[in-house]
Amino acid sequence: MTGNINVSAQHESHNAKTPWITITKRDGVGLKRRILIRVVAIFAALVLGSIITPLVTGDNPLSIYGTMVKGAFSEYRIWGTAQSFVMLLGVSLAVTPAFKMRFWNIGAEGQVLVGALATAAIMVYMGEAGYADWLIACVIVVAGIAAGMVWGVIPAVFKAYWKTNETLFTLMLNYVAIQLVEYFLKIADKSGSNTVGPSLLKHGRLPVLFGQQYMLNIIVVAILTLIIYIYLYYSKHGYEISVVGESENTARYIGINVKWVIIRTMALSGAICGLIGTLLVGATSYSIDANLAGGNGFTAIMVSWLAKFNPLLMILTAALIVFMSRGAEEVSTKFGLNTSYSEILTGIILFFIIGCEFFINYEVHFNRKRAVKKAEDIKEEAN
Repeated sequence: MTGNINVSAQHESHNAKTPWITITKRDGVGLKRRILIRVVAIFAALVLGSIITPLVTGDNPLSIYGTMVKGAFSEYRIWGTAQSFVMLLGVSLAVTPAFKMRFWNIGAEGQVLVGALATAAIMVYMGEAGYADWLIACVIVVAGIAAGMVWGVIPAVFKAYWKTNETLFTLMLNYVAIQLVEYFLKIADKSGSNTVGPSLLKHGRLPVLFGQQYMLNIIVVAILTLIIYIYLYYSKHGYEISVVGESENTARYIGINVKWVIIRTMALSGAICGLIGTLLVGATSYSIDANLAGGNGFTAIMVSWLAKFNPLLMILTAALIVFMSRGAEEVSTKFGLNTSYSEILTGIILFFIIGCEFFINYEVHFNRKRAVKKAEDIKEEAN
């Protein structure tokens, strides 16, 4: 009798202490398994979307997914998709060195805008002064890079010397950049449209390569991708960025100048953003407004994070996000749906992609059966 009571007490005590589910961090997951988990996540998202689509719209889900592919890669849209892809990838490359250093640069949107503003100002004023177009083209590249660099260095200095919150600082600088652009647009454009277009920005345009307007952007961002990859993984600066990101105290202990690394890295991030702003104004749209960056500064955060700050993997993540965005726009147009539904589809896919990172980094254990079995073993031993 006493033995049975003790076994029962042990059983209840064991069940009380053992949760049904436990989560443990994985030591490491191989590349093939990581790819498999992500593929399964995307497939699950597509299945869920195919269930929701007929319920909400009455349309065939296969037709909608086919339209997404056609909308992104049809002959008349492929160059637009390529342009969106390289601009997003370029901004993602810009924020990655800072993120790898655990400096949360949320200000890429503003850094792109000030680079674009400097570019537009040079094109207008030097063009009106009668300078040669080739000289203006050279100056706008330097001006755009310098403006973005300054906008990146400002929060870096405050972070390095006074430990300010870089997330809030860089975020607030976005709004400052937007207001600066709108202020100068009202000065340059008296019509009230808040846009300076090709009629004013006609001098110093960057060259069109191989007869394709976006080819220069593609080549520049491709070179940047390779440079940033080498910089982060095979240079002393990249090593210092990694060490500072892991532990500033460790970095100081081994003789790294942490303040200088923070400022230098943000100068690089801002410079790349400024260059993207120059490409947008001087080689793409030949116009500027407060929405020029198109939200890429924020989307780039997700691109960089999903790629684990690896510039080569960012090619895939940026391509996926642009494909979904462009495809969703085509779905809305062809099926007469509002943009909200296309955003729902995109959101479902992104939710599954982001969520699968949990299963890559952590393992879920269901312990109820294990706990019951262990209790039964204890009972058998007691008998």
